[in-house]
Amino acid sequence: MNSMNDTGVGAGPASGQTSHTNRLRGLAGTGFIATLAAMVATTLAAALAQAVGVDFEVPEGGETIPLSGLAVVTGFFSVVGVVIAVALLRWSARPAERFVWTAVSLTVISLVPPLLSGANTATTIALLGLHLVPATVMIPTLARSLRTRTD
Repeated sequence: MNSMNDTGVGAGPASGQTSHTNRLRGLAGTGFIATLAAMVATTLAAALAQAVGVDFEVPEGGETIPLSGLAVVTGFFSVVGVVIAVALLRWSARPAERFVWTAVSLTVISLVPPLLSGANTATTIALLGLHLVPATVMIPTLARSLRTRTD
């Protein structure tokens, strides 16, 4: 049980730890919702691209990337982004700035594989766009959430 001083403020490490835990949980919750939004936005964008004739066929193996595969990969890497944001909130003095720098750098790196895939022009352009869709959802959402949790 925590003791109370004359001001009514709880003394002891538990009150600071609770605040820290709440900040991490809040960021994780925001990240989860943003991940779902990124998955839906990417899947809808891919479905729209398919509707206008993009085949998402990658020459290696000649297989077509399914919409469900795009959603799963988007979800996985969005969760990786949330983990990075949580780690930076925990261990960085400037988590929002470092997150934006890291996430934008990783997004730029993620644009290389579509360019090297050997897919046709329409598929390559669509894949490049589909890398940017979740980035436009995740990066601003998590950066804003980090800023509100560190101010």
